[in-house]
Amino acid sequence: MFFYNFAIYLYAFIVRIISPFHKKARKMIVGHKQTYKVLKEKVDPDAKYIWFHAASLGEFEQGRPIIEEVKRKNPEYKILLTFFSPSGYEVRKDYPLADIVCYLPFDKRRNVKKFLKLVKPEMAIFIKYEFWYNFVNTLHKQGIPIYMVSAIFRSSQIFFKWYGMDMRKLLKKYTCICVQDTNSAELLRDIKVTNVEVCGDTRFDRVLDIKQQAKQLNIVEAFAKKAAAESEKILVAGSSWPKDEDVIMPYFNMTTDLKMIIAPHEINEAHLKYIESNLQRPYIRYSNAIPEMMADYDCLIIDCIGLLSSIYRYGQVAYVGGGFGVGIHNVLEAAVYEIPVIFGPNFKKFREAQGLREQGGGYSIADTESFRGLMDEFLQYDETLSAAGKHAGDYVRSNSGVVDRVMNVLKL
Repeated sequence: MFFYNFAIYLYAFIVRIISPFHKKARKMIVGHKQTYKVLKEKVDPDAKYIWFHAASLGEFEQGRPIIEEVKRKNPEYKILLTFFSPSGYEVRKDYPLADIVCYLPFDKRRNVKKFLKLVKPEMAIFIKYEFWYNFVNTLHKQGIPIYMVSAIFRSSQIFFKWYGMDMRKLLKKYTCICVQDTNSAELLRDIKVTNVEVCGDTRFDRVLDIKQQAKQLNIVEAFAKKAAAESEKILVAGSSWPKDEDVIMPYFNMTTDLKMIIAPHEINEAHLKYIESNLQRPYIRYSNAIPEMMADYDCLIIDCIGLLSSIYRYGQVAYVGGGFGVGIHNVLEAAVYEIPVIFGPNFKKFREAQGLREQGGGYSIADTESFRGLMDEFLQYDETLSAAGKHAGDYVRSNSGVVDRVMNVLKL
């Protein structure tokens, strides 16, 4: 643990040193300075708090269904929500169901003591990958129940190495670790960690909720109606990167019976212009469009955030980006609308993509040629397209109900 604590101090030191030159690091340092001030001002000493911690935005979305269910069933509890990354905090700092939102201080012993003295939570719930030794160790010593939700484990992690003994001990201090799959449970039981329940991934419940709350988008609606009137299918390319666009653009440019909605992962001007420079068919940006104009365009470029999860429902096929980089983005947001989901080759670390593929609702492609072959089949054979979409929807539904299982574990 000497090396762990040294690494924490070193990381905090590096973040502080680079903060004048690094926007994300600067936000983190400023946020950390405000944490104790926020807690002193907002913590109600007479209230009971349940503490949720998410590293960033993705983990928050996994934990969000649990927060909402806790709040619905137990309104007497207040919610403390902490983030480690600015990308989560900046987006969700005004999340209405949390009574307090702040940064989690670096996992130093003195920070832990100060934080827990101010908050005194009734229980702590960490999402997916948050293994902060000093926080967990101190919570355990104070008799505060500690839970991990939507966790997933792989044999490459430190817990399963010969030098991971201290971290293995840490796992036993959780009241319960709710894992996504049986493989994770078996890995843990092999190292004598038995405080484990297989509950599944809360993202399945989350995307079903998102589907029920999908926004009505008049511009996209008009674009889809025009495509339907001309018997054309719509490809929704979500969270795309240039390497994804290099694969899908040639096919779109040469295909006359397909329209496309593209929502790139980054919407800076340089990326938008890159997309436009590669399009050989009429296109328009969402910010410049009105419903009456949609008949004149074959491609709608989404140049704003927050719409993608509602846009997938207008497509007949989805392409989810990131698979030609470090890994794919959220395939479940598309699959919930019962449409087949295509993604690049780097998907093996993503259990939901593997499951979707095994179920027959997800497809991995390696290059432009394999994308062309798959799209040709979907456009030519409606029964193939329909069956693939049904498999995608069935996969999401069959893995839902996770929130209820987690709530039973939490006994709330």
